[in-house]
Amino acid sequence: MRSTDNPYSPGAGTPPPELAGREDILDEAATILGRTIKGRVARSLMLLGLRGVGKTVLLNRIEQMAGDKGCVTCIMEADNDKVLPDLIIPHLTRVLLQLDSRRRAGEHVRRAFGVLRGFASAFAVNYGAFEIGIRPESGTGDLALDLADVLVSIGEAASAQRTTAVILVDEVQYLAPEELAAVIVALHRVSQRQLPVLLFGAGLPQLVALAGEAKSYAERLFFFREIGSLSPDAARRALTEPARREGVTIDSGAVDAILAETEGYPYFLQLLGYFAWEAASKSPITQGDVEVATAEATRALDSGFFSVRLERLSERQREYVFALARLGSGPASSTAVADELGISVKQAAPARSEVIKKGVAYSPRRGLVAFTVPKFDEYLRRVEQ
Repeated sequence: MRSTDNPYSPGAGTPPPELAGREDILDEAATILGRTIKGRVARSLMLLGLRGVGKTVLLNRIEQMAGDKGCVTCIMEADNDKVLPDLIIPHLTRVLLQLDSRRRAGEHVRRAFGVLRGFASAFAVNYGAFEIGIRPESGTGDLALDLADVLVSIGEAASAQRTTAVILVDEVQYLAPEELAAVIVALHRVSQRQLPVLLFGAGLPQLVALAGEAKSYAERLFFFREIGSLSPDAARRALTEPARREGVTIDSGAVDAILAETEGYPYFLQLLGYFAWEAASKSPITQGDVEVATAEATRALDSGFFSVRLERLSERQREYVFALARLGSGPASSTAVADELGISVKQAAPARSEVIKKGVAYSPRRGLVAFTVPKFDEYLRRVEQ
């Protein structure tokens, strides 16, 4: 079979050829958009999940849906190395430019530009995309208050243009606590005024706890939805439908082997499907092809997807994650990890905090710790041998 016909697309945020098993999330997003467009109050949506489950793919699809419904949109990715004003100002400028193009220099749009320019000035953001003649409105220097003013002014401009502003943020867990609190406060103000501004976010599982710690009313502003591995039926469809459209079948034993190896995680399905296609000389793809592909996929994961995360860790952090991996799959208690290291829980706490901050681990419940990357524990046990 030709590599040029290989339908599988393993990549970071790359749309799969068959987006199976996520219909409920997309239906919910469509309902939220529809309610807001009709002037009804709707909660924003946060997607939570491990690496490789397709959160970024879903955010991109939701942005496309919003655009198809006539909304103005922007999508961004939070970063440990960038403060919120630096991150958000260029994207909100894009939203206002979209609004401005609908009715040139409308009063509400012009005022929103002024509020955003004042926000940039208050936080020393040197950003030169504002129109000459836009008069900045004074900011207070308080992030929550000033961001609320910005989003309210954008909501008023969107309302005047009879549209909805949709902001999408990936990797939300990388926002600093005070930044996440400011976002929640700003959205609360928007909700109280029933303005057409929505936020769709995605992040690692600890995000729900971070949001609750930032502001106790966060659960009343967002729907938090967990995105996990695909159901067996959805995983089977995600694997077999792309091949079928290319006139290729996969033996039932081969399908079962792929589902067992990948545990239904979308990225792993795409990767193993890709290598199974490359291993097969003709249709159907067999269990023997999958055995060859599994070895190739494991090497690819070890040299990229897994190793890049290990390389980001300091020696102390590496010791912590290796100890966690030795305890087996699934969450482990912080006490058990400390015992494995031969130190106290208090002594292990800094390393635990650091690997969580770097997005390698998270705390599913108080006192527990687990990896954010499926099968990372297996990789660590392989390389430690």
